[in-house]
Amino acid sequence: MVAAAVVAALGAALVFLYAQGAENRAQEKFDTVQVLVATQQIESGESVAAALAAGKIVQSEVTSTSVVPGASGDGEVFTNLVALTTIYPGEQLLPAKFGAATDVEATSTLPIPDGQQAITVDLGDPERVAGFVNPGAEVTIYWYGLDPRSGQNVARILHERVLVLGTGSTTQVTTTTTEDPSGAQTVEQLPRTLLTLALNQKEVERTIYADRNGELVFGLLSDSSKVDADLGIIFENLFR
Repeated sequence: MVAAAVVAALGAALVFLYAQGAENRAQEKFDTVQVLVATQQIESGESVAAALAAGKIVQSEVTSTSVVPGASGDGEVFTNLVALTTIYPGEQLLPAKFGAATDVEATSTLPIPDGQQAITVDLGDPERVAGFVNPGAEVTIYWYGLDPRSGQNVARILHERVLVLGTGSTTQVTTTTTEDPSGAQTVEQLPRTLLTLALNQKEVERTIYADRNGELVFGLLSDSSKVDADLGIIFENLFR
């Protein structure tokens, strides 16, 4: 009888300890901690002060189990520091990724092919095949604009195959206004995004000129895509 009572008491104690542990684990799951989080991309070399002023950093509450080791909610830890690497939206700020301005690598980390340059263009979502163009992808660049020789608008290939080095976050929002037959106006916000390309000097010059005097549109390529530069499309041959 005594042995049975001891076993029963031990079992009850174990059940209590397990229940208490489960309760503690559940509590930890919902405990929150304040950490600094990037809301927009912070570039390498950008100071914490500048990022804060631009609204790129906020103090956010995350569950204790989601805190990245080393993350802090204390802004003083990052005083007078700059990002040593690119910090992406949603990242918790870690002191190890920040340091003095002299610690930032002076050389570019972009994998620019030999003989080429990196140039960045600013495109809207439809023009950049939104969500599908990533670093390492190849695109055809089309140009749409007015041909001063003929006085007609033309859509034509500018570059047949171009390497995309990087894609940035949305940089600004432009607005466009349309009017229906009744005269009612609709204002739509269109986000624009930075895309960095690898081009030679002549291609850079052509791209700058085309971008300033018309519109650029990307066509995303696969290994089997076929691209043949031609004279382009004007109204007369649009339906041929």
